[in-house]
Amino acid sequence: MTSRFISSPSRRTVVKAAAVTAVAVPLATGTSAAAAAAAVPAPTFLHGVASGDPLPDGVLLWTRITPSPDAVPGSGKGPDVAVRWEVAEDRAFARTVASGTTTASAATDHTVKADVRGLSPATAYYFRFTVGDAVSPVARTRTAPAADAATPGVRFGVVSCANWESGYFSAYRHLAARTDLDAVLHLGDYVYEYATGAYPTAPYVVRRHEPAHEIVTLADYRTRHGAYKTDADLQALHATHPVIAIWDDHELANDAWSGGAENHTPGAEGEWAARVAAAKQAYFEWMPVRASTEGTVYRRLRFGKLADLHLLDLRSFRSQQASVGSGAVDDPERSLTGRAQLDWLKSGLASSDAAWKLVGTSVMISPVAFGSVPAHLLEPLAGLLGLPKEGLAVNVDQWDGYTDDRKELINHLRDRAIKNTVFLTGDIHMAWANDVPVKAATYPLSPSAATEFVVTSVSSDNLDDILHVAPQTVSLVASTAVKAANRHVKWLDMDSHGYGVLDVTGERSQMDYYVISDKARQDATARWARSYRTLSGTQKVERVNQPVR
Repeated sequence: MTSRFISSPSRRTVVKAAAVTAVAVPLATGTSAAAAAAAVPAPTFLHGVASGDPLPDGVLLWTRITPSPDAVPGSGKGPDVAVRWEVAEDRAFARTVASGTTTASAATDHTVKADVRGLSPATAYYFRFTVGDAVSPVARTRTAPAADAATPGVRFGVVSCANWESGYFSAYRHLAARTDLDAVLHLGDYVYEYATGAYPTAPYVVRRHEPAHEIVTLADYRTRHGAYKTDADLQALHATHPVIAIWDDHELANDAWSGGAENHTPGAEGEWAARVAAAKQAYFEWMPVRASTEGTVYRRLRFGKLADLHLLDLRSFRSQQASVGSGAVDDPERSLTGRAQLDWLKSGLASSDAAWKLVGTSVMISPVAFGSVPAHLLEPLAGLLGLPKEGLAVNVDQWDGYTDDRKELINHLRDRAIKNTVFLTGDIHMAWANDVPVKAATYPLSPSAATEFVVTSVSSDNLDDILHVAPQTVSLVASTAVKAANRHVKWLDMDSHGYGVLDVTGERSQMDYYVISDKARQDATARWARSYRTLSGTQKVERVNQPVR
């Protein structure tokens, strides 16, 4: 999604961040997916294998088979083929515990899924697919702890915002190298919909995506997903850890809402309903996510008694974004979540017996506003002038643009005395550590109801990239101004690209922030930058001097 502090290309409003780089592979250096498919005999596994949505007794497996050279993603071509899947306790498949056969056809772009059950909780498994003599790469996955298990800890990689043209996906490679993760949480913008050279502009494109035009049709979205799945670092991530994914806007179109998007022109680009249906179909085909009959990704996963993970869909049901500076952001008739999803979330948080309530939200819930004045003056003044009652919001695509939903949720946490709620967020191409205040204007005199950890982008442009200036040229002044006006913001990094690692125990939830050396280099290194944690029962973040080992 794309609401920011400044604007860049005409079809987006900006301020996001990036991290990238991959291991060398012909497809990652310019060879088209179509040319690669045509150059190899069929059938082949060109797009890797993946797993996702781990349960205590199962996991979802995914792959895509190319049954013939002409059966490239989005082509609608190629015969039906029988695909066998196997799950084993060992990489050599001497101890197979589950297997089965499914069919890959053009109707699902030759993608296949196997929702495997009957596995043991908190256990690593290996899996593979075969078609005749063709064998996929062997991949590793892991089931979740038993629902009633007294799990001592759980650890997630956390990523968002991977724009192919902005750079390489090094963040994925570094997460794939870790052996200590239970899963990787992808908070949205897994793919981008723009035409080549639109974001970033042509002189700054690191590698060209496919197709070159803006994606609108089902074939387009399938082709773009297929191109992304040729990236070696992305394949490595999926082959090593189960991925738990939600979408944000760019899987559909920039700043999407229930009836349209900033980057959609009715008529010239068809009806929005047809475009979003195509985008969602391709997403469910190409991602290791259990398909929903309602066309949504909001769902809940449990990791023992330690953590419930509530995953949100903040695009399918939202009202259209308000104008910056408009008091319409406070309109109770406007919603970010939709009534049913907000009620589902509130009920799940209130009934959870887990030590921690983790909420995967694609856009930031913490307020970021300017023009704040004392609460007793702000509300009547805002009413007279038609301004937002919580200060002048600068990003109306976030929860800041839908303050009634946020107020209802925060009041629910406070009134029900729901402790240890941690929001996990992507989208904004910066790293943040925030308290989530009950009343921002009077914080810290008023309490916080939750905490929030925001990860920066894998590769999408941040403030420095958009302005083409050296790090901290602008961000040092900007971040100081943000923190001065928003005292609940404890840390903000506007310059870096990278990923997070969230470590959860009964005593605390800690986010370790890692940054990539150069998103334009395939051999980019990663280093630890900062760590913040929230102790059980405190609803506040504090800095930690070292990452979890």
